[in-house]
Amino acid sequence: ALAYTTRIGIENDARGGTSSRTFQTTGLWDKVLAKLKPGDFVIMQFGHNDGSALDDTSRARGTIKGTGEESKEIYNPIRKVQEVVHTYGWYLRKFIDDAKAKGATAIVCSPIPRNDWKDGKVGRASDNYAKWAAEVASSKGVCFINLNELIAAKYETMGENVVKPLFPGDHTHTGLEGAKINAEIVVTQLKLNGPADLKRYIK
Repeated sequence: ALAYTTRIGIENDARGGTSSRTFQTTGLWDKVLAKLKPGDFVIMQFGHNDGSALDDTSRARGTIKGTGEESKEIYNPIRKVQEVVHTYGWYLRKFIDDAKAKGATAIVCSPIPRNDWKDGKVGRASDNYAKWAAEVASSKGVCFINLNELIAAKYETMGENVVKPLFPGDHTHTGLEGAKINAEIVVTQLKLNGPADLKRYIK
């Protein structure tokens, strides 16, 4: 049996601008895997950057839409290599499988909503990335936090004029106050529906 401590260490290995694909192809995921130990938890969130082009000359970070097994071979002009690109769901499944192989527990979050409003409602990704993240988490039997819906609903109770200042630079990236709201929702959901072994560390 695993010995439990009274405290848990938190390490943030996220990298802005990456997609589910480039987090793996640039070696960032390998660095996480090298540190993972049995009993660890891996919270992952991808999607905002996955909708980019597969092989453009600026970032070449996109993934194929959906959760299927289809793939496409491209020339990656950034890394200057031939590369087989898979679906968003394929890359998420690899994260989950790799974490499980290390004895760690994966937790999938859908991407947060952007600051896009129409008739008092926040636009959702419920027909694409949030849906696909949910499908992968369900198929793999891991915890899923639907941040897209939860945060959109929270924003709607706050109102567009109150939410707008939370996005100081663009419609995708919040500032500190917005980040606190997002983090609070993650913690609340982990308390309610998270893995039992993780709940013991959340006050």
